[in-house]
Amino acid sequence: MWIAAVITFLVAGVIHQMVKPPPSRRCGSVNGPPVTSPRVRLSDGRYLAYKVRGAAKENAKHKVIINSGFSASKETYIPVSDEWLQKLSIFLVTFDRPGYAESDPNPNRSPKNDALDIQELADRLELGPKFYVVGVSMGSYPAWGCLKYIPHRLAGVAFIVPVINYWWPSLPSEICSKAYSKLALKEQWRLRLIHYSPKLAWSVQRWFPFPTIHSILKDNPKAFSESDLAIMKILSDVPAPDKDMIAQQGLYESLYRDTAVAYGSWDFNPLELTSPYPENSSSSVHLWIGREDGIVAPELSHHVAGRLPWIRTHEVPYGGHLFLHDKNVCEMILKSLVLGENPSFE
Repeated sequence: MWIAAVITFLVAGVIHQMVKPPPSRRCGSVNGPPVTSPRVRLSDGRYLAYKVRGAAKENAKHKVIINSGFSASKETYIPVSDEWLQKLSIFLVTFDRPGYAESDPNPNRSPKNDALDIQELADRLELGPKFYVVGVSMGSYPAWGCLKYIPHRLAGVAFIVPVINYWWPSLPSEICSKAYSKLALKEQWRLRLIHYSPKLAWSVQRWFPFPTIHSILKDNPKAFSESDLAIMKILSDVPAPDKDMIAQQGLYESLYRDTAVAYGSWDFNPLELTSPYPENSSSSVHLWIGREDGIVAPELSHHVAGRLPWIRTHEVPYGGHLFLHDKNVCEMILKSLVLGENPSFE
């Protein structure tokens, strides 16, 4: 009897150790990575690291905050020059989302809390009553949170190839199933585990590791378009000061928690949101789709756009998932956001 009890106790201990995430290595703490970037202190004591570019804040007409994507940081490549930003009077802010690079982890991450972080970041940087928000790929869920919880602070919003949560209520099952089936089998299982059993998903992540560009190319070669591959060649020549910093506080607090929030259960349905602006407003919400995107199925994005007709939709005919890093498209994205210009792909 006692032998069975001991075995049960030992097995429970092993399972607990597998499920329990390792402690984070918070920047600036004892034995933690150093702090090398400017940071703002939030009301709960956490810090967010940020980077600014473009026009002087005091003179800028447009303040834009960019939420970078999965496994990216404030150093994400935005291929426009400071001179171009100054010409358009744009003060551009990029930042490390919680747990990434030099921003403190947030164990309570959610679309709402990330949106409130953005609002606090804007206030600490004194951006004024209204600002623009850009959500890139996985960084789109904080932008949805902004539309839900702080719409009165938004001068405009742009979603760039936004990750769609397959478990959003009211998404048609046939569209979701078709899009889901295009994912690599390993990725399908990883997302299922993260949605239905996030703790178990962490314990088995050695068998279902976080995707990288190289692993995606290996598991699902068609995921990246020809234009994506061309952009990858450009990115390979761009300095990456954050290369070893993105997950330096731990995979759990950065990549894992990011994915768990994006594909978890939200406390609102984005497909039921209403426009934050009156019909005659110069402000607007934009959704940018890559026709050849093999990461986020275009049909999912088009369905979202159809359900929210107040969103202005732009499809890049030659675009894959990485077209933000194409200089011409990046300029079109920012011009449409702050000036209301209609993009031309001719």
